[in-house]
Amino acid sequence: MTEPVRLAKRLAEMLACSRREAEQYIEGGFVTVDGVVVEEPQFRVQNESIVLSPDASLLALTPVTILLHKPAGYEASDAPGANPASAGKTAAQLLTAANHASDDRSGIRPLKKHFSSSELVTPLATAASGLVVFSGDWRVVRKLREDARVLEHEVVVEVSGEIKPGGLERLNRIDHGFTYRGALLPPAKVSWQSETRLRFALKGEVPGQIAYMCDSVGLKIEAMKRLRVGRMPLSQLQPGQWRYLMPYERF
Repeated sequence: MTEPVRLAKRLAEMLACSRREAEQYIEGGFVTVDGVVVEEPQFRVQNESIVLSPDASLLALTPVTILLHKPAGYEASDAPGANPASAGKTAAQLLTAANHASDDRSGIRPLKKHFSSSELVTPLATAASGLVVFSGDWRVVRKLREDARVLEHEVVVEVSGEIKPGGLERLNRIDHGFTYRGALLPPAKVSWQSETRLRFALKGEVPGQIAYMCDSVGLKIEAMKRLRVGRMPLSQLQPGQWRYLMPYERF
């Protein structure tokens, strides 16, 4: 019996290719070990059957963007250090093949590389639910970060308490006077959806901002859900599930 070796080394010997090329085949999901796809070049093998897919390619993986319906209680912050209130639960942990939406029409085959190379670009408060975006595509990352202050978010909030006289009007005024984290907040469009539900359409939304605005007019947020980022809606994506951004979809 042979000593266990890295899968990348064994594949490189089999194909007479470089170790880096072998790693690319493995990370691309083109290699099976005893019939099971293995995506880790460091995976140890001995005498197992190793097969390279006839569709294998050394072309660089196309960067992807992932839309996730984050449930409340999962931390989704791009700031250093996780929120201790999240008890270690992060939105990134939901990016697994098991949580892939069954109605994803992108045709993209999920790879672990997609998850490890994607970064969170739309932070959302831990207590909130709704749409968050992860991307490994530099064009999408730049768009969502550089245009963050002008990109409109749609959020619905369940509130309790009694709004102060003129509170709704103040929330909608251009000269509302709301300053959060040392910066004057841009105008928002706020309307009642029901007796306990408010809809916010605002640009440059940051975690904690809506709670601050509601508190300023006498309301307490009981639940919050982000429905849209730019032109991209949450749509029918279920809590905890994710899908790939389609080629024609734009923020």
